[in-house]
Amino acid sequence: MGEKKAWRLNGFVGILLIAILIAFSIILILNESFVLGGLLVIPLTLLASGITMVQPNQANVVTFFGTYVGTIRESGLFLTIPLTVRQKISLRVRNFNSAKLKVNDVEGNPIEIAAVVVFKVVDTAKAIFDVDHYEQFVEIQSETALRHVATKYPYDNFEDDSMSLRGNAEEVASELSLELQARLQLAGVQIIEARLTHLAYSTEIASAMLQRQQATAILSARQKIVQGAVGMAQMAIQQLETEGIVELDDERKVQMINNLMVAIVSDRSAQPVINTGTLY
Repeated sequence: MGEKKAWRLNGFVGILLIAILIAFSIILILNESFVLGGLLVIPLTLLASGITMVQPNQANVVTFFGTYVGTIRESGLFLTIPLTVRQKISLRVRNFNSAKLKVNDVEGNPIEIAAVVVFKVVDTAKAIFDVDHYEQFVEIQSETALRHVATKYPYDNFEDDSMSLRGNAEEVASELSLELQARLQLAGVQIIEARLTHLAYSTEIASAMLQRQQATAILSARQKIVQGAVGMAQMAIQQLETEGIVELDDERKVQMINNLMVAIVSDRSAQPVINTGTLY
C-alpha cells in the first residue's frame, strides 16, 4: 500500500456552503416548510462531517468505511469526503535513543552499546496500515539492527588496521543507517541519521581490557623508540665516517651502537661513564 492524495476542498468554502444551507433551512422553517427544512439537515450534516483541520508538519490519513482514500498533507482547514475517519500522524523529524544494549562483539567480548536514530515518516499509508504501531516498530527494529552490526566487528583491533567499532565510528554509523533503512522501508520511515552514543566494555571485563590496551600502547611506543634508536645510531656512524672525524673498526662500532641503544631505549636517564683508557 502506498500513499496517495485525498480529495479535499478549501475548508472556508465548505463552511460557506454550510452557512448557506443553514440560512435556507431557517428560511424554510420560518415559511412553515418543515419537511424541506428538515431535509436540508441531511446535506448540512454530511458537509459538517467532512470539515477537518491539519496542523503544520502533520497529515490526516482519510479512510471511508474501512477503505483508504488518501492523505491530506497540506496544513490548513479543508473539506474532504463526508463520513470519513481522519487519523492524524506526525511528519516531524524525531529522535529515538536506544537503551544500553549488552551484546557480544565478533570476538565474543561482552560490550555495552547504544545509538540515537533520527527518522521521519515519508509514507503515511505504510506507517498506519502496513505495521502495527510504527513507533514501536522503529524502536524494536533499531535495537535489532544495532545488535546485528555490533556482532559483526570487534570492539577494538589490536593486531592490524581492519575495521572495529571504536576505530571506525563513521563507517559503523553509515552501515547502521543503511541496515535500518532496509528494515524500516516497510513502515514508510526514512532514516536521516544513526550514530553510536555509547560504546564500552562490560564491567566484568573492563579492567582486563584496559590492561590490554595499556600493554598494546606500551608495546607500540617501544617499537617506535627502537626504530628511532636504530636510525639514530646508523646516522651517527655514517656521519662520523663521512666527515672523517674518527675511524672505527667493527668492535668500536658495536660498542658505540650498544651505548646509543642503551641511552635511547632505557626507561631511565643513562649514566655516562668516562673511559680514560682504551677499549683494549
